[in-house]
Amino acid sequence: MTETASYDLQCLGVSKNYGAVRAVRDVSFDIPNGSFFSILGPSGCGKTTLMRMIAGFEEPSAGDIRIKDRSVLNTPPNRRNVKMVFQHLALFPMMNVYENIAYGLRCNRMSKAEIERRVSDVLARIELPDVADREIHQLSGGQKQRIAIARCMVLDPDVLLLDEPLGALDLKLREAMKIELKLLQHQFNTTFIYITHDQSEALVMSDYVAIMNAGRFEQIGTPQELYHKPKTAFVAGFVGDANRWPCRVVEAFGTTLRVETEIGLPLTGVACGRNPPMQAGAHGELFVRPEFIRAERVRTDGSPERAGPLNVIPGIIDSQLFNGAKSRVLVRGPQGMRIEADVTLTGGEEDLRPGEKVELSWPAEQTRCFAAAGSATGADPGAEPA
Repeated sequence: MTETASYDLQCLGVSKNYGAVRAVRDVSFDIPNGSFFSILGPSGCGKTTLMRMIAGFEEPSAGDIRIKDRSVLNTPPNRRNVKMVFQHLALFPMMNVYENIAYGLRCNRMSKAEIERRVSDVLARIELPDVADREIHQLSGGQKQRIAIARCMVLDPDVLLLDEPLGALDLKLREAMKIELKLLQHQFNTTFIYITHDQSEALVMSDYVAIMNAGRFEQIGTPQELYHKPKTAFVAGFVGDANRWPCRVVEAFGTTLRVETEIGLPLTGVACGRNPPMQAGAHGELFVRPEFIRAERVRTDGSPERAGPLNVIPGIIDSQLFNGAKSRVLVRGPQGMRIEADVTLTGGEEDLRPGEKVELSWPAEQTRCFAAAGSATGADPGAEPA
């Protein structure tokens, strides 16, 4: 009995240097069979270089790349069972849909009957069974995306690499294609590795996400883990929106802190975002997501009762940002401290308005603190070791 490979793709200590420039730094990860795995990071962080090494267009300076438990370091791109979908798709405009999908099969000298069977099958699986005779210019943007994927999937790759494939689409189509890509990945049960700088794409579609910064992985986890339990200040600031304030630790109780912001505002019950825990006197950065902050008008009959330990800040609303269910108010707190809080704006009299005094409150456990880079009592855990 043949033993099934436990991982479709593994990178083991992979690095890439261009002279003195370290584009990728000691990256390691394992991708289980049939996963949707995204690599998320800002432009220039090294994610495309990493993808090119996986595809075989670049050789690592160090480390190993394994597909189905076999090293592919000395295997040229055309011999690796890896296919790529680029942002601009690279469909052949002089060929119709059938010819585009059949091209790779013909290059592999497959029989005409087998080509017809495979093309028909893959068109049915992407739910475009009747477009085989259409020219590429007759397709919508979403249809072109699916044909580009079908052209790769008809070759039954072990891994499909997608390099920002939605970047050229308009916003509404991009939102629709996020769902379609996830459904397609489940349909084919093939490992998708998705490269993007758009966090909403990565969080919506992925089983696992790697956050990349300055050539290294800061954290790998499920979208929920990265959002709710970031391990570094970079991850906390890059994934989702967050209020971010400098602070100093006044007192530490294991992984729980009491801190002061730079304007002396005390906050309690702050979750420590590093290991080992921060100590009294350490300088750090606080992160609180806008959706956890409740904004209420200041009442003349006293503040409303609240359950559980809360951090509370007074402020005045400077402006509203209306976006339906994701609306937000920008609040000026003590000494000009800026705070963002998510609210529901219905267009009625109860809506908060600019100039109103409010009280902002949020649960203590939704405040996270990370050591500031270069802090005397703890360096940024995302910093590269000396």
